[in-house]
Amino acid sequence: MKKSYIIAATALAVAACVQSEDSALKEKVESYAVVEVTSPLYDALDENDRKIVSLFRQAAEIMDDLFWKQTYGDKAEMEALTDEYAKAYAMINYGPWDRLDDNNPFVEGYGAKPLGCRYYPEDITAEEFAAFDDPDKNSLYTVIRRNEDGSLKCVWYRDEYKEELDKVCGLLTEAAALTTNEGLRTYLTERVKAFRTDDYLASDMAWMDMKDCNMDLVIGPIENYDDMLNEAKASYEAFILLKDEKRSANLAKYVALLPALQTMLPCAPEYKTFVPGTSSDLNVYDAIYYAGDCNAGGKTIAINLPNDERVHAAKGARRLQLYNSMMAKFDKIMLPIGKLLIEPSQQQYLSADAFFWNVTFHEVAHGLGVKQTVNGKGTVDAAMGSEKTTWEEAKADILGLFMVSRLIDMGEITDITKEESVTTFIAGIVRSVRFGFASSHGKANMMCYNFMEENGAFARNADGTYHIDFEKAPAVIDAWANLILETQATGNFEFAQKYAAEHADITDALAADIAKVNEAGIPRDIVFSFKWQ
Repeated sequence: MKKSYIIAATALAVAACVQSEDSALKEKVESYAVVEVTSPLYDALDENDRKIVSLFRQAAEIMDDLFWKQTYGDKAEMEALTDEYAKAYAMINYGPWDRLDDNNPFVEGYGAKPLGCRYYPEDITAEEFAAFDDPDKNSLYTVIRRNEDGSLKCVWYRDEYKEELDKVCGLLTEAAALTTNEGLRTYLTERVKAFRTDDYLASDMAWMDMKDCNMDLVIGPIENYDDMLNEAKASYEAFILLKDEKRSANLAKYVALLPALQTMLPCAPEYKTFVPGTSSDLNVYDAIYYAGDCNAGGKTIAINLPNDERVHAAKGARRLQLYNSMMAKFDKIMLPIGKLLIEPSQQQYLSADAFFWNVTFHEVAHGLGVKQTVNGKGTVDAAMGSEKTTWEEAKADILGLFMVSRLIDMGEITDITKEESVTTFIAGIVRSVRFGFASSHGKANMMCYNFMEENGAFARNADGTYHIDFEKAPAVIDAWANLILETQATGNFEFAQKYAAEHADITDALAADIAKVNEAGIPRDIVFSFKWQ
């Protein structure tokens, strides 16, 4: 009998719901499909490895608690809700704001979600932050607090969360002593130092070198999506992963192709001078635990890390495809959306394999393109400011599709057709648009959807289904990629902001499509059921 592994407290809360039929939140809770993910990879672990995984889980649970503190505050307040559906939905969203509905509150008595969550004082103003003269204020690893006189101060994560981080360090040190894998031991040892110093470079470098281990732990303050005030503060999270050796071996050859793929990008030569590292890692895993930021609302199905551009330049990045989570989303969400919206004659092109390739090269695309502006504005991230994440996700979406198409032409990807890749991609846009305006991914997909429709990559039939024009689609893909790459390369924040304001919107026709999807009962996302046996 297979054992089931993947979280979480969220699913347990769902299972504990009483059948209160009059709860206004019942439909919201049920819009998440509960997925009990099984992994045969766990069965292959020996007793020592299972002890390590247990230590990883304990550390991950602390990351989960820390993310509650960062994004909301006291988790106990949500656990005390008397409406069981409200409580269950709060566990999914890590607070009283709906992450897939533009962060609108769903618990009575709560207003808008603070843009800065708990990374800043709730009453801070943009003007006050701009006037705050401290070189550490934009660090990923500081929170902003007030002195007794009301003035602002920076507090390092290592001090703000010291009690919890001391426990994590103890658990990781114990795991490092147990493992027989030198790369994992080095990474865990360096990660402990990072938690104690807020300097993650050495541990990121060590993680890049950890290429022959059957398990992985992604842990720490990593992404900055949750900070909608400045996109500056990193959120705690953790993944526990088991490596799929067979599927990973099939991806190994694509790493060597990254420099060539960079030269093929559909943009001016000066926008693609960056040379991606070829020590990048492209592997497949089963995810057996999610915690913190990655588990809030919509679930991550692929990882592209580290985010540090110094690591990108020296070693590239690691792209980890979470196969079991990915296939769960395809089966529960992607395929039903495609069958509802794509015209019958083209539904044959909806493909789980195409979904896998599109997601895989979305992650690869983060490491391509341009990193420094060409006109002296510094890094792309710095120049793009509050637009950086939306446009970076838009880049990754379209360049992923571009690369899959090119690799099919080159005979490097042979198990899908371009028709399958494009059809599955367009169905996937609708899936992601449902994440709403509060998500950078959702806004990026709205821009992509509108660009592709306006330029004829697809059109609606009289019955409302989509007809994809496979002859026009390649030129549209190239044009959208070129616009994004030029905007990033020139650091054109003003254009990016204006374009997003005008095009990251849901048209009436798309709103009707989303309503159709919702009325069909297709889940918005998944929530994991995780059991230890």
